Amino acid sequence: MSLETVVEDIREEARARAEEIRTEADSEAEEIVGEAEAEAEEIRAQREREVERRIEQERERRLSSATLEAKQERLKARRTALSTVRERVEERLAELEEDRRKRLTRETLEAALAEFDGGEIEVYCRPADEELVEGILTEYDATLAGEVECLGGVVVESTASRVRVNNTFDSLLEDVWDDEIREISDRLFADEDLEIEPEK
Repeated sequence: MSLETVVEDIREEARARAEEIRTEADSEAEEIVGEAEAEAEEIRAQREREVERRIEQERERRLSSATLEAKQERLKARRTALSTVRERVEERLAELEEDRRKRLTRETLEAALAEFDGGEIEVYCRPADEELVEGILTEYDATLAGEVECLGGVVVESTASRVRVNNTFDSLLEDVWDDEIREISDRLFADEDLEIEPEK
């Protein structure tokens, strides 16, 4: 075997080895690139999921905030409407026609007097009803003792006890209002699902 043949064999061997190394390197490079692309895709997908999660959280936060604000506005509107209803009731009580006022005042007086057993009975009423109450008191063992700011009705006290009975239209309205506010609210706002409590 000549030296030239040996050199050619070595060259062939080197070429084959170089081609093998190049093929392995290409394969390894493809694998590295594939892994990098897969990792990049996973990072991109993860970031997309994170962005979507943040968007959803922000949407939920804004929706929740808007829902709460709308509920508060509806509740405010309800309170305003109920306050208007109450004011109108008070106006009507303050402006009752004379016969009805006399009948209701007599009823509040009789109910209050039933709470006492003797002693000097003192009655208080609104200034505009003094003459009316004095007329009614001629039938009872009680005296008109003064004025009280109210829509009508009476406050009755006894000198024999520390009992004071407030049978003014105001206190009776307050009791009825507290008992009936839910029903009043339901009638006014039948299509809504808010609950409203009486303001103290």
